[in-house]
Amino acid sequence: MRRKKDGNPVKKIIIILVVILLAVLVGIVYKLYFGKDKTISSGSENVGDDIVNTTVVEEKTVQIYKGQERPIAVMLDNNKNAWPHAAINKAYMVYEIIVEGGESRLMALFKGQTFDKVGPIRSSRHYFLDYALENDAIYVHYGWSPQAQGDIATLGVNNINGITQSSKDFWRVKDKKAPHNAVTSSENIIRMAKSKKYRTTSNVKSVLNYTVDEVDLDNGEVADNVYIPYTSNNYVRWIYNNETKRYLRYSKGVKQTEWDTGADVTTKNIIIEFIANSTLNDGENKGRQTMTTTGTKDGYYITNGKAIKIKCTKNARSAKTVYKDLDGNEIEVNDGNTFVQICPINAKVKMTENTEAE
Repeated sequence: MRRKKDGNPVKKIIIILVVILLAVLVGIVYKLYFGKDKTISSGSENVGDDIVNTTVVEEKTVQIYKGQERPIAVMLDNNKNAWPHAAINKAYMVYEIIVEGGESRLMALFKGQTFDKVGPIRSSRHYFLDYALENDAIYVHYGWSPQAQGDIATLGVNNINGITQSSKDFWRVKDKKAPHNAVTSSENIIRMAKSKKYRTTSNVKSVLNYTVDEVDLDNGEVADNVYIPYTSNNYVRWIYNNETKRYLRYSKGVKQTEWDTGADVTTKNIIIEFIANSTLNDGENKGRQTMTTTGTKDGYYITNGKAIKIKCTKNARSAKTVYKDLDGNEIEVNDGNTFVQICPINAKVKMTENTEAE
């Protein structure tokens, strides 16, 4: 008996191809939908009778102090003839402390920041070394007092002294008069540090206890206008801007701006620390100051228009200062730059709601 031929072979091939194509499409759809992690910015899904929150929150990290670069501390002249300062808004911390003649001097700390010019740079004073050390910083200055020179050697401070460097490393600008016109750059600092075989990386944690969550000091006193006298003729005023949530700096009644950019000098945080100072009996009669930075001092933490009283404890000259509230808890500090105003112990600091600057 003759076997009956199957149906049209072309039709069979078409059916097979259609089945294969459908299978491929199903596989692609499955892989696209189930095979990849889905990032959902916000929303929720129903799972049975429950509502499951599917919001994915990106992890925040502190921005003001990050990376492996070793901090750089630069001594800045704060005489009126030195204003304005270059690169000061790039510093993560700035310390201001009294020196001879009723003047104050600044030490700006940078971490991973680059700048074509920083300054004007002035000479070292020995008590500034304590804060350079606690920040694990390479210390940059232009000259030194006898006390600073001795302590730099004794304490083993990694320092760069502009006086001993070439005019390619530090230079004097023409639009300001000496001694208020010495500057350098971040590139030069790193190159000089490497030539001296200083370590240029650091795993040391920040002195301040930064938080990514906004600190508002709800129970603090109002501090829109902060007045900090170093002497009767040398005072600092910080004016709070509620829109930017930053403080604008005035020194000796003059609004402070950056040298090249013209930008206002501002800060997110202010720490005030009261330390007794006295005149050195060094035989030179130049009025140089001294102070004991160790021990526990009174102070304030100020941010976002509010202030709280704090205690500032430093157990050794190279040890980190720990800032605690009056309950003994280390304070959390907003992620942003900080000015540390180390002022005379009897300074009559005032904080008001007034937003008018002198």
